[in-house]
Amino acid sequence: MQEKQPNPLGEDARNARTADPCLLVIFGATGDLTSRKLTPALYNLGKEGLLPSHFALVGFARRDKSHQEFRDELKQDVNTFSRTKPIDEPFWGNFQERIFYHRSEFDDDAGYQALAHFLQTLDARYGTKGNRVFYLSVQPKFFPLIIEKLRKFNLVYDAHKDSDPWSRVIIEKPFGHDLASATALQLDISHHLDESQIYRIDHYLGKETVQNLLVFRFANSIFESLWNYKHIDHVQITVAEDIGIGTRGHFFEEEGLLRDIVQNHMMQLLSLVAMEPPVSLNAGAIRDEKVKVLQSVRPFSPLDFEHNAVRGQYGSGSIDGSPTCAYRQEKDVSPTSNMETYVALQLHIDNWRWAGVPFYLRGGKRLPKRTTEIAIIFKNAPGVLFQQQGKQTEQNVLAIRIQPNEGISMKINCKVPGPQNPIQPVKMDFHYGSYFGGPPPDAYERLIWDCIVGDSTLFARSDEVAQSWEIFTPLLDYWALHPVNSFPNYASGTWGPKEADAMIAKEGRAWRVL
Repeated sequence: MQEKQPNPLGEDARNARTADPCLLVIFGATGDLTSRKLTPALYNLGKEGLLPSHFALVGFARRDKSHQEFRDELKQDVNTFSRTKPIDEPFWGNFQERIFYHRSEFDDDAGYQALAHFLQTLDARYGTKGNRVFYLSVQPKFFPLIIEKLRKFNLVYDAHKDSDPWSRVIIEKPFGHDLASATALQLDISHHLDESQIYRIDHYLGKETVQNLLVFRFANSIFESLWNYKHIDHVQITVAEDIGIGTRGHFFEEEGLLRDIVQNHMMQLLSLVAMEPPVSLNAGAIRDEKVKVLQSVRPFSPLDFEHNAVRGQYGSGSIDGSPTCAYRQEKDVSPTSNMETYVALQLHIDNWRWAGVPFYLRGGKRLPKRTTEIAIIFKNAPGVLFQQQGKQTEQNVLAIRIQPNEGISMKINCKVPGPQNPIQPVKMDFHYGSYFGGPPPDAYERLIWDCIVGDSTLFARSDEVAQSWEIFTPLLDYWALHPVNSFPNYASGTWGPKEADAMIAKEGRAWRVL
């Protein structure tokens, strides 16, 4: 009889899966991502007993520093950025003894040869059995180089059975710049790694609310039975940030908002909202259904380029009463830059479930607040009973908050107490933090742990990435050939350009007030 496998989305999933002994090597270990996210994530995983008992961490970077200097820097990072404070001194004292630093340039053969010998030493010391996770927290241009060197010096292996030593590589976004570059990058790394060894990380997929989408949809018949064109009027997905681009001027001038946010984060959210029930909860089945959604997205037409795709760039303004500069005044940004910092789109999914239901996506920098939300707006009930002076009752809305204050709310209509019959919308609200007694784990905690245990459910597969680029590359090409003369076209601290409001208003709808 076949042994029943644990449900990867079930409440006991973490306890059901055990992590093999392993070494984790972070390339770019002195960078901002390591400081803000990776180090606190590893610390919290260790405190909760989720890291393997036979484990060690190696930082790989180009700066000169000792093991102890690196440990002291990581301790400061935990003190500053961890979700659990203050730092547990006894635990850290033991944990830091398994943290090491290796200095090398990314293209230096001698550095990789020395790393191979060092990891073998750590294997013998800590019983990590040759298992490896390599986290590439570096600029995308270094991905092929580092993976080639890892293969050359046998730091990554052929994909074997689970009983053999294994090696996995976590790759940060962006994966490519357009369809052609993503295809070329995939071809480069596939010479050295099997697809099963590649973990393309999107931290949005590690958030508890995003993981809960499948449970929310497929474990609650009251919602899944309504999850189609018969009951849903439209869907809005918003990713808003109140910050500007900060010190990322060089990066943003090459990427822009469409590549940085829409092509990956927002399309991952869309695919989870729109996917069909998978045949099982294993990684392959879930990712298959996500790809089918992307394959069903209607390609942009010439009319869509003009009327259903809005781009914007922030000017000067204020956030929370503090003045802010325009994008073109940011560090490392051209004073005549035509790069978008805001995107609003209307997409359609041409399949049986979503026929005729528009999906509205908007994302931007320097908006009034930081929030990420998926809003399912249901069709109006027939107005024959409760119309008030020709005005219909408000539409029911199911809002799924990804950040901050992760949770789910439902707006329904209710009679106001009293002898009259006024109807007023009310909200039923669920907050993860208040219900479960604390903030949910950081997304990187879940994703790093998933990679260690070999669960790729929450990571993007190569065909997902390619299909998403296939959707947006024609729009990127069109925008490159048709620069905008009106930038900046929205003030910092506002909800984007007026063209975005007009795009959704032409069909009698409006963006949600957040």
